[in-house]
Amino acid sequence: MKYQDKFILVTGASRGVGLEIINHFIENGGTVIGISRGSSNFVNQNYFHFSLDLGDPEAITNCFKKKISKQFKRIDIVINNAAVMTSQYSMIMPIKNAIDMVNVNLLGVFFVSREATKLMRGKEQCRIINIGSMASSLEPIGDSIYAATKAGIISLANVMAKELSSLNITCNTLAISAIETDMLNSHSTNAQIKIKEIINNLPIPRMASSDDILNVIDFFASDRSSYITAQTIFLGGIN
Repeated sequence: MKYQDKFILVTGASRGVGLEIINHFIENGGTVIGISRGSSNFVNQNYFHFSLDLGDPEAITNCFKKKISKQFKRIDIVINNAAVMTSQYSMIMPIKNAIDMVNVNLLGVFFVSREATKLMRGKEQCRIINIGSMASSLEPIGDSIYAATKAGIISLANVMAKELSSLNITCNTLAISAIETDMLNSHSTNAQIKIKEIINNLPIPRMASSDDILNVIDFFASDRSSYITAQTIFLGGIN
C-alpha cells in the first residue's frame, strides 16, 4: 500500500493508459482524482471523477477553484496523461485537429500543472509526471503537431522543475512507446503499419506494456526520488 494517504490526480482517466494508472494507484492504497472529457465507468470508494474539456483553460481553472480545491485540501502526485492525436501529413492536417492537439496536449498540461501546484505548496514531497511519447524523439512522418506538443511538455516539465524545486515539487516526463490502446487502434491501416515498422527498429523491438509504464511512474513518484527532477525517460531504448 505504497500510496496510502496519497492523493493522485490523473488526466485522460476514462480509458487506455489512464485507466491502467488509476487502477494501479487505487490497488496500492491511493485516493485518485480522475479527469477526462467524458464520464467514467470506474467505480471505487477512493475514486472521484470530474468531466472536463482539457482543451479549455477557463474550464480547467474553474474546475480546480470551484470543485477540486473545495473537495480536496491537497494533491501529492499529478499524472498528465490526457492527449489527442491526429496522424496526418502537414499539408492536409485539418486546422481544428491541429489546434485541439496544441490545446489538450500542451496547454492542458500547463494549466492542470499550474492549478495543481496551488494544492501542493507546503507539502513534504510532491510530484508532477508528464506522459510523453516516442514521437518527440523519433519525429515520425504525419506526426508534426503531435510530436511538437510532446516535445513541448518535456521542456515544460524541465522549466517547471526549476521553478518548483523550492516547493519540494519534482517534474519529470515518461516518454512511452506504442502500447495497445483505443488511440492506437483508431489509426488507419497504413499508419499502424508504419508504427509497427518503428517498433521493429527500436533497440528493444516490442510494444510497451502497462507494467513498463507503471514501473517508471512508481520510480518518479517514490519518496526516494526527491533528488530526481527535469528528467525524461524514453521506453524501448529510444534516445
